[in-house]
Amino acid sequence: MDFGDLSILVTGGTGSFGNAFARYALEVLRPRRLIVFSRDEVKQLEMRRALGSNGDHVRYFIGDVRDKERLYRAFRGVDLVVHAAALKQVPTAEYNPLEVIQTNVLGASSIIDAAIDCGVRRVIALSSDKAVSPANLYGATKLCADKLFVAAHYYAGSRDTKFSVVRYGNVSGSRGSVVPLFRERSRTGALPITDPRMTRFWIELDEAVRFVHRSVSVMQGSEIFVPRLPSVRIVDVARAIAPHCRHDVVGCRPGEKLHEVLVNEEESARTVEYDDLYVVHPFTARGAQVGPLGCGRRVPEGFCYSSDRNDHWLGIDELRHTLATTSEPRIVAAAGS
Repeated sequence: MDFGDLSILVTGGTGSFGNAFARYALEVLRPRRLIVFSRDEVKQLEMRRALGSNGDHVRYFIGDVRDKERLYRAFRGVDLVVHAAALKQVPTAEYNPLEVIQTNVLGASSIIDAAIDCGVRRVIALSSDKAVSPANLYGATKLCADKLFVAAHYYAGSRDTKFSVVRYGNVSGSRGSVVPLFRERSRTGALPITDPRMTRFWIELDEAVRFVHRSVSVMQGSEIFVPRLPSVRIVDVARAIAPHCRHDVVGCRPGEKLHEVLVNEEESARTVEYDDLYVVHPFTARGAQVGPLGCGRRVPEGFCYSSDRNDHWLGIDELRHTLATTSEPRIVAAAGS
């Protein structure tokens, strides 16, 4: 796929992912046009200043994924949509359920309609581990959105618009993740640990961006792409960041899981394994073939890809090295859409 001839639009374009994707797109993909679609004019101004002359091919579009008419205007002439806009804070979702449903679910529906009617060629949506066997409203809305995008490939009918999903967990170092929290609290001499048994998958922001690029390149429609990642123990992350600090166990927050799950047992019958990723096919899929990726291996029945059952772990020394060598984003990172 020749990205140099594409017009690419990113919803939630001023968020952490949107900033990193914009930098990557300008340096690696070099699209004909990159459109940043978000609802915050201040963050767009900050992003424009941060990109400077490197952003000559970037266009900024104020809009909300809830506004279907605005999406139709923005999607005209667009070849690829990367859908990263969402309301993501779990406590916020519990107190504002309808707002989160309107953005995460109805917004996804509007994205699908606008993409099909405006002739967008490919749409890839960012999902979350919380969409797997959801334990909170945010996860439930992301599950609904995933189902919409998987089904949209068939809903498009004869239109040449393909939809797929990328699913991964919390990005290390992004806003709301445990890394900046531990760094901030390390000055106090104590770090809050929800549960000493807690584990998480480990993915960095640039790695997530590259995985989205690869998924777009090979998508055929209706797949859910899941990267194979190392796991970490939260107590090891705390020791790597602040070995001198004591740990105060505060308990899990409402809706929070002990371990992240990226593929559950119910999906195992439709999941194909490759060396560096899993592909979850829709219910109608047959065989173990997935386009340019070639033949994969069916996972065993009852397979579950969970952070506590992983065969690849990062220890304290590896975490210290990773945290020390990971470069800071060169574009102002801001949360939200």
